[in-house]
Amino acid sequence: MHRYDPDELATYLRQHLPGFTTLDAMEKFGDGQSNPTYRLTSGDRDYVLRAKPPGTLLKSAHAVDREYRVMSALSATDVPVPRVYHLSGEESPMGPQFMVMQMVEGRIFWDPALPELDAAARTRVYASMNETLAALHEVAPANIGLGDYGKPGNYFARQLARWSGQYRQSATEPLADADWLMEWLDEAMVPDDGTSSIVHGDYRIDNMIFAPDSEEIVALLDWELSTLGHPLADLAYQCMHWRLPHAGQFRGLGGVNRSALGLPEENAYVDEYCARRGIAPPDNWTFYVVFSYFRLLAILQGVLRRGLEGTASNPKYQSRLREIIVLLARDARRLAENPGDASS
Repeated sequence: MHRYDPDELATYLRQHLPGFTTLDAMEKFGDGQSNPTYRLTSGDRDYVLRAKPPGTLLKSAHAVDREYRVMSALSATDVPVPRVYHLSGEESPMGPQFMVMQMVEGRIFWDPALPELDAAARTRVYASMNETLAALHEVAPANIGLGDYGKPGNYFARQLARWSGQYRQSATEPLADADWLMEWLDEAMVPDDGTSSIVHGDYRIDNMIFAPDSEEIVALLDWELSTLGHPLADLAYQCMHWRLPHAGQFRGLGGVNRSALGLPEENAYVDEYCARRGIAPPDNWTFYVVFSYFRLLAILQGVLRRGLEGTASNPKYQSRLREIIVLLARDARRLAENPGDASS
């Protein structure tokens, strides 16, 4: 948890935030594992403060400065993002660096099966997610000042090296399936086709705010993993959730009767995305999905390690994280070994 002097923080915010007067309330949002996020109230105005967690962090992780930069740049596009107001220095009244952004009112759906909606509304939600993802990948990075937001070329090879390194650095005990996945992904690496766009890095339904009275996305959140990369990484990461179990430790669509609920099948969602962008359906789809599994388990391994070191944003989840990591590694290996398994 962050430790800070409320008076010192209030003085700082008055100097840097439009309309900020007094720090009347500061409430931590309960969900999320990475960058702790707080709702600030000042008079009749609300803001969102998002900070790096305290403690020793992995290199390039928890990059609130990158979140600030990409959301600021995307504000000039059709991609819905909150307005950003301020980025602190590396040292701040919160301790580590933080940013402050707009508090966007609306609905967040935590269950991708959308039990609170009817079938027609569920269909519109998924169409909206598909449209927003396609719109993000159509943005030319150089046109909004993000031409240097990531390294060009060999995206999946570089990402595999990054997440393999971070997994090994964070590993708390041996996991044979994870070791097998790193070797398989290296051997099955897709050739670089030169495709590059802004990728969100964590494109899933609970990182979006929908309008209170429609299925329109009004804000896409949590940009800390964004970079320049291959757009199929975002698409496969979202589609991985079609395969994850709906019950138990996960919030996926595995085992859900999608057609009865008005939810698209994975292949239909991929085809819709490709049609929106005017591109051919991807080859080597299994590689992209298996990569998404491994990347997620590497991220969660880092969360587990921070929890054991006492710096996790949400310690209550630590007891089940190891089980989730083991299941992800097991299921990803099964998919790699049985690529004909299109989706659950």
